[in-house]
This record gives sequence, structure tokens and C-alpha cells, in this order.
Amino acid sequence: MNEPIPVSSALDEETARAEVYGLLAALYYAPPGPDLLAQLRVAVTEAPAAGGFLEEPWRQFVGTVRDLSDEQVANEYDALFGGVGKPEVYLFGSFYLSGFLNEKPLAALRSDLAALGLARDEAMPETEDHFACVCEVMRYLIAGDDVEVANLTQQQKFFSAHVQPWVPAMCEAISAHPKARFYAALAGFTAAFVSVESQGFDLMV
Repeated sequence: MNEPIPVSSALDEETARAEVYGLLAALYYAPPGPDLLAQLRVAVTEAPAAGGFLEEPWRQFVGTVRDLSDEQVANEYDALFGGVGKPEVYLFGSFYLSGFLNEKPLAALRSDLAALGLARDEAMPETEDHFACVCEVMRYLIAGDDVEVANLTQQQKFFSAHVQPWVPAMCEAISAHPKARFYAALAGFTAAFVSVESQGFDLMV
């Protein structure tokens, strides 16, 4: 998942939103590789999407990336989200919505994905409620070519059901973890971005 880095507030807003979701998917799915980290270290620190509210958390995130080595970032990912058995922090919606993995929230998500004509890639080990996966769905709903599926109405429905209810709690869990530096800064940006998205969708109602 080597996504283009969103670096300019001058980008078309919809393109920028899709790129932010793609970037978040890449960073939460696996430890970022050297190329992606190198791009982040040279990213300008103005907001990666329209709205000054995102500028400070983005600036803090880029600054944190510059302070850490590739190895430190990879080790942090493994310490927080990897390992055998229970991870330090979960990245799955079902855990935050029900307290358990593979519960009713995952079934509801799969039903909604099927209605959108989307299905999990069999090669992907993670379940569909992994944060990276819901980010990829949001990116598709913003930037996809099928206007019957990729439209603002579907974005709002999916976001309200499968992102907004649990991602802030995930961000809080990451930010509070004593081992988190890179991901604490990323969680701060993620929470700010989800807040901006929430406000934007609220204006549609």
C-alpha cells in the first residue's frame, strides 16, 4: 500500500480526502516501508486537506516522523498492534463496538459491503473491520468510478455506520499507550480528520 502523500491544501478537496484515507490505510495496515517514511519526512506541513483544523496535527505528525528511524517506527507498530495473541491496541471495529472480535458489528459491515458490491480480498489476512480496510472502502466511495456506489450519500452512510462510532475510541487508546510515539501522533491526526469528516457529513443532514 504505497499511497501518494497528500501534501497540499491546494489539491482538489475530494482527491485530497481520498488520498488521506489511502494514506491512513497504508500506515495502519502494516509498518510503513522506507519509501513511504522518506516521503513523509519531506512532506510540507501545511494541511493535507482543506481546513486549517488539520494543520497542527499534521505538522506534529510529520515532525514526529522526522524524529524517528525506520526501525523505531517498525518496532512501534509491532509493539502496539503485532505479536502473538492479544495485541496491545486493537485496530478492529468490532472490539470497540462490542468488546469482542468477530461479533455482530462485523456481520453488519459485511452485509453493507455486499450491498455495495464489495468483498474482502481472500489474500488479505485481516477481517473487514480492520481500520485500514474501512479506510480503503471510504477511499473507494470517494474516488471510485461507479457513481451508483461512489457518491456522497454512500460515503455518509458508510462513515456514520462503520467509522464514526468507534475510530475516536481507537485513537484515544493509541494516544494513551506509553509505547506510542509515531502512532500517537498519527492517531492525533486521524482523530482530527475523522472530526472534520463528521462535521462535513453533518452539514448534509
